[in-house]
Amino acid sequence: MKPEKIIISPGPCNPDKAGISTTVIDYFRSTVPILGGCLGHQCVGQAFGAIVGPAGEIMHGKTSDIYHDGKGVFSDIPSPFAAIRYHSLSISKDEFPNELEISAWTENGIVMGVRHKSLPIEGVQFHPESIKNRIWQAIVAEFFVY
Repeated sequence: MKPEKIIISPGPCNPDKAGISTTVIDYFRSTVPILGGCLGHQCVGQAFGAIVGPAGEIMHGKTSDIYHDGKGVFSDIPSPFAAIRYHSLSISKDEFPNELEISAWTENGIVMGVRHKSLPIEGVQFHPESIKNRIWQAIVAEFFVY
């Protein structure tokens, strides 16, 4: 298998129960650009040593303003923008791995995006593919620039 890009999609569980998602990230991390969404984002974090745990508030079908650094997949997206969230877990800022940086967050500091500092790997906690989100095309377009 020689993928050109990998997208790790959302799912109903946690990274420990996400099948081969974290294994795929580990295997392809240095050779293939990777984008994770929701559970995929959590898998990206965990693959690099981040702690994934309860988000503090359950967000199922709720909209939040997402702030970001304007880099990578967020290059052409206004900050903040409204995004639909469907999750009860999130990446913790505690013991955050040095290889990653926080690229997006909510007003109350919940991690909504991570980016590897030197590899083309990003994750977003919200659901950019939701029909209610209008930023999916921009995020995917920026991902395919990698």
